Amino acid sequence: MAISVNTNVTSMKAQNQLNGANSKLSTSMERLSSGMRINSAKDDAAGLQISNRMSSQINGIGVAMRNANDGISIAQTAEGAMQESTNILQRMRDLSLQSANGSNSSEDRAAMQKEVNSLQAELTRIAETTSFGGQKLLDGSYGTQSFQVGSNANETIDVSLIAVGATSIGAYRSDSAGTIFGGPLVAAAAGANGSAGGDLVITQGTKATTVKTASNDTATEVASKINKAGTGVTATAETKIEANLTAGFVGGTLTMNVDDGTSTSALDLSGVSNNDDLAKAINNVSGETGVSASIDSGVLTITSSKGADINFTTAGTNTAGGLTLENISGDGSNSATTTFAFATNATHTASGAISLSASAAYSVSGGIAAEMTGETAGVFAGVNTVDISTASGSQSALAIIDGAIASIDSSRADLGAVQNRMSFTINNLSNVQANVTDARSRIQDVDFASETAQLTKQQILSQTSSAMLAQANQLPQTALSLLG
Repeated sequence: MAISVNTNVTSMKAQNQLNGANSKLSTSMERLSSGMRINSAKDDAAGLQISNRMSSQINGIGVAMRNANDGISIAQTAEGAMQESTNILQRMRDLSLQSANGSNSSEDRAAMQKEVNSLQAELTRIAETTSFGGQKLLDGSYGTQSFQVGSNANETIDVSLIAVGATSIGAYRSDSAGTIFGGPLVAAAAGANGSAGGDLVITQGTKATTVKTASNDTATEVASKINKAGTGVTATAETKIEANLTAGFVGGTLTMNVDDGTSTSALDLSGVSNNDDLAKAINNVSGETGVSASIDSGVLTITSSKGADINFTTAGTNTAGGLTLENISGDGSNSATTTFAFATNATHTASGAISLSASAAYSVSGGIAAEMTGETAGVFAGVNTVDISTASGSQSALAIIDGAIASIDSSRADLGAVQNRMSFTINNLSNVQANVTDARSRIQDVDFASETAQLTKQQILSQTSSAMLAQANQLPQTALSLLG
């Protein structure tokens, strides 16, 4: 190799090696001091992008887990309030059953109604005051809210809350008189009340159920068929007649016939001359006929709790007698008055009233819908309308309270499902977060065992490079010996 003074190639090579060793030494020190393998894009551009995406996912999952826990807390708060609302409704139901009992006077029922009024107010107060972080939950303003339970957009779970105030929960009901059931008395024999029959369609939400009815089905039979069809709507049948016997039938006969579609019975009322005697005669055989009678404030009411057809027939040569009848619909309305003329043979039948109730909206169409009720779409009745100051009101209250309980139960079931879902979501997010964090660590974190070995290597190379550089810088001095 030529001896040169102006250009010391060996020194330049030694400098280059020294600079490289010092650069790598600096990198190793930076990594060991920070614990990170990637401290800038120059360390690993692709790895930096991947690790940053993973950091976004990890941080997002952490927030999502907190969000999901907030969702569980809201659901638990709402459900706790609903539990108390259910307790109140159960108490109201107990009071309704107690009030419906025949042992109670009007004063007793009035006292029970006072407690019901207080419970109605408390239901509304709970609905209006239950909140989470200042946000009302059960007054109807919450609606449906989305909880962000993922690290990316639109990864949400919806939570819905209903209003549970006394005016907001109850039952949908159809209890007005139809053209046949609960309507005016018809001139037909018991069990042949003139119903046309046919397919009755009950629709609730997106579900439509067909109930097949037959010609001349009694209210008892229709209600039974509806309940067996699993429509989500409950049907009850009851026949209630307000009667007034102004004079006993003489010379001929007066007969009460009962037909519920499966059994029939007849009661001879000849010789009965007034309402008191008529009530006694009916009650004497009520165990056989299923029909009872009561007199309240001078009004005689004849009742079949099963909704059987009740028929009154006059026959023979009656020289005296007077009887008026009014059928009572499920909502308590009286039909037109039917009057028996004592000298004319006649038969008149009261068809039982059918009342429908459900916790959700519904409609009825086709078949005997118009014959059954004038309200072919359920009419909402809130718990605030419950009035147990009368026996009939106590009976009506049960359907409303049961509907309210069913509505709250349905909402609580949804909340329970959401809580379980969010719990599983949190568990899954925790698992994903751990695995992604592990993956990011393998990309981003420094391997101390490897890096300390690299540091030691670069330290030695830096020292040896420095020594060799010193030797290389002495090489040009060889030229002086040639000049000696």
